[in-house]
Amino acid sequence: MSLNPVRPWRNIHRRESRQIMVGNVPVGGDAPISVQTMTNTETTDIPGTIAQVQAAADAGADIVRVSVPDEASSKALREIVRESPVPIVADIHFHYRRGIEAAEAGAACLRINPGNIGDEKRVKEVISAARDHGCSMRIGVNAGSLERHLLEKYGEPCPDAMVESGLDHIKVLQDNDFHEFKISCKASDVFMAAAAYMQLAEQTDAPIHLGITEAGGLMSGTIKSAIGLGQLLWMGIGDTVRVSLSADPVEEVKVGYEILKSLGLRHRGVNIISCPSCARQGFDVIKTVETLEERLEHIKTPMSLSIIGCVVNGPGEALMTDVGFTGGGNGAGMVYLAGQQSHKMSNDQMIEHIVEEVEKKAAEIEAGEVPETD
Repeated sequence: MSLNPVRPWRNIHRRESRQIMVGNVPVGGDAPISVQTMTNTETTDIPGTIAQVQAAADAGADIVRVSVPDEASSKALREIVRESPVPIVADIHFHYRRGIEAAEAGAACLRINPGNIGDEKRVKEVISAARDHGCSMRIGVNAGSLERHLLEKYGEPCPDAMVESGLDHIKVLQDNDFHEFKISCKASDVFMAAAAYMQLAEQTDAPIHLGITEAGGLMSGTIKSAIGLGQLLWMGIGDTVRVSLSADPVEEVKVGYEILKSLGLRHRGVNIISCPSCARQGFDVIKTVETLEERLEHIKTPMSLSIIGCVVNGPGEALMTDVGFTGGGNGAGMVYLAGQQSHKMSNDQMIEHIVEEVEKKAAEIEAGEVPETD
């Protein structure tokens, strides 16, 4: 639960769910909402896939998914799992043998789609392999690959069909005394996905994996995901998230964190509050923010920085941030520390100075010398 007694309008009461483990990452219960992504390299390109996993982990990914479409990929998975700094989820479609092989290769979790994994007997064999090798599982319902009988029943993909698919598959796992699972019900349609997740949240205590599938490119997909995932997270629904973008997996991780940060559900790195700039700006806000985002990527400590072009909103925004800079006149602006005016700084030296102040404040926070701000 996100609890703020001073500002109760910011509270988010998370849905109660049981907790499972994906490797060493807890999902559900009172665990932090984890951020996932998926590699887009050929899994058989072991060095390339490991490099992409590492880059995602460096960006903050808690879990990374890898597709296992064939036997060669199953063999490659063993080395990828061994070298990965985070738990690996094996993405399984169409052939149940891949699920068994992935479990044997050390995957932390198996993602299966009930619409294409095969009959119940084959699903049971995958369950047995997961149990034997300490894997959890994700039931991955997708509007684009629902079972034929559900499409015939409902006429088209819809929230009711997606939830029925998910509950049917939950029953298969539970009937086989397997309970280490989470579930997703993704659609590219924001309305459909949100409606399905809301229904699902009321009918199971399983941890929920949130995602708007096939959301699109970096810009459009980010917006669609922020709308769909944001409203569900605000309602307290969701225990782990994956933002699906036609982009570098690192961008998915960044967007996922930004969504969680905007709701106060996860904090990692510098949260920059900046104005869009206008004719009142005392310095080039847009260029400054672009530079600072790049220069401060190495900071993992949760903290806040305000970069405001003029004194209309600058002092007020600085009250709420660890470090702030407000544009003034005569080629200089005011530096704020812990919400208070501190000293003036020339615009031409401002970026280097802000980087130094942020690094100093991050070190103080890590040492426990100052409280973190919201």
